[in-house]
Amino acid sequence: MTTELDFRLDDFEPADAASELAESSLCAGDLTVLAEHHTTPKGSHSYLVAHDGTMTWGVPGEPQLVAIKITRDLRERAFTFETAHHASLAFAQNWLVERGCPPEPIAQVGADLIQPADELTVRVEQQIRAPGDRYKVMATQTSDYAPCETWTMVRDSGADHAPIRVFLEETAADALTYAVREGAFADEDAAQDWLDNRDGPLPEPPGCRGAGTVLRTRAALTRCTSPSSIPKTGLGTSTAPWANSAQRPNPRRPM
Repeated sequence: MTTELDFRLDDFEPADAASELAESSLCAGDLTVLAEHHTTPKGSHSYLVAHDGTMTWGVPGEPQLVAIKITRDLRERAFTFETAHHASLAFAQNWLVERGCPPEPIAQVGADLIQPADELTVRVEQQIRAPGDRYKVMATQTSDYAPCETWTMVRDSGADHAPIRVFLEETAADALTYAVREGAFADEDAAQDWLDNRDGPLPEPPGCRGAGTVLRTRAALTRCTSPSSIPKTGLGTSTAPWANSAQRPNPRRPM
């Protein structure tokens, strides 16, 4: 896995207008690769998750990760290009898995990016990333300020009770780790009320054991007191919650 982005489209032309628009809407200099997989030996398909640095200067709260699927017609030298923005790495990976990417390689991220804080985070991300359309995303929010967090609200088609789930990801900048927790709610209003007020612990899914103790102790994660950023690469400087800790500029839209 490399943080240097290469769409591998030399001598290829877009197969349709939608692919041309999708490819032209992304600038390689604004993207930092977090996970990728390329088929071999001919390279007919590429799957990538990247942080889009332009989103940190856009509408506050918008998702900053982009999942990219590229399909190359090697005979016609044409390509199709599909993208989707996500707040969470695991949901971006799931989008790619649903479009033919093997789960194992796209789950690998660079050692220089921040890592899961605990085994519970690993299990929750595996659950999200698993093949299938179990989760219908309803809303997301990304915060670059303390607390540094993202959340994704979904409807869980596999849940018999409390089908509205909130996946909350919090970053500990000092520890270079992040934790993901799943909350369960009866309806969307209840979920939004908890997100707005935080008047109690995140309600555990029915049948979940052990997560409450981890949340209460929070031994592996403290709320961050400063934002984090991706180190400067050949692509330029971008920011993402998985990168090495550093002070970053105030991500407001320039006047």
